[in-house]
Amino acid sequence: MPYAYDEQNIFAKILRGEIPNKTVLETGHSLAFYDIEPQAPVHVLVIPKGPYVCHDHFALAATDAEIVDFTRTVGEVCRLTGVQPGEGGDGFRSISNAGENGVQEVPHYHLHILGGRPLGRMLARAKD
Repeated sequence: MPYAYDEQNIFAKILRGEIPNKTVLETGHSLAFYDIEPQAPVHVLVIPKGPYVCHDHFALAATDAEIVDFTRTVGEVCRLTGVQPGEGGDGFRSISNAGENGVQEVPHYHLHILGGRPLGRMLARAKD
């Protein structure tokens, strides 16, 4: 079954200018903005401007130009926020949730960039 994109999701509304955001960077194909409920001192969301539901949808359906732009936007956001470990930052975590088991809350592909403090383990170890 193909992905069905919800044009009324909060990120679609942000892209249409119906909901304000604190923009970090905007390009031809991507928008990066600060999360309204940050989980770390640096918590930026990067979204494509196209109607993609999750990472695999974006990876399979986006144009090469959209994919390159998105990837470069992530790198530039890491530079702008000072989390790049290769440039003196202390590192970051990038997270993308997909579907019910991935606890995706907004059905528009988005990548979280988190940093500015130690983030601990990515997942708790499974108990046997």
